[in-house]
Amino acid sequence: MKTKKTKVKQILAYFKPFDYLFITLAIIISFVPAIWTIYQKMTTPPSSGLVAVVKIHGKVVDTYPLEESGPHFEKTYHPDKGQYNIVEVDGDSIRVREDNSPDQIAVKTGWINQEGQLSICLPHDLIIEIQSTKDSSNQEKQEDELILPL
Repeated sequence: MKTKKTKVKQILAYFKPFDYLFITLAIIISFVPAIWTIYQKMTTPPSSGLVAVVKIHGKVVDTYPLEESGPHFEKTYHPDKGQYNIVEVDGDSIRVREDNSPDQIAVKTGWINQEGQLSICLPHDLIIEIQSTKDSSNQEKQEDELILPL
């Protein structure tokens, strides 16, 4: 029976000297996207003018301003017959509190309150997106110019 040391030596015998360099380089490069994301998040100032856009079947149904001392309320949406989503807004945060979809993905997403965050309920085709009010006119132009292949 071979010992662990001899097995390790056999495995290490397959590696060439530059293999260690390439493996180390690959590990370092794999962290670049995370480091870039953290850097971007730290350098961008928090935007004060945020809105939550609620879309059902791709159409904007409601837009809620998210303010720190904003109101707390709930609204129920019925995307199709037999489906419901209860959306809760609490000041500067929004979430899907309850729905009758099978996996409860939107409910498990929890509170969202930062620009670019999404809460999606695919079976009901309901999307809640946090957007900045500063870029709203620019985003509308970009959406109009977007052409998707079918």
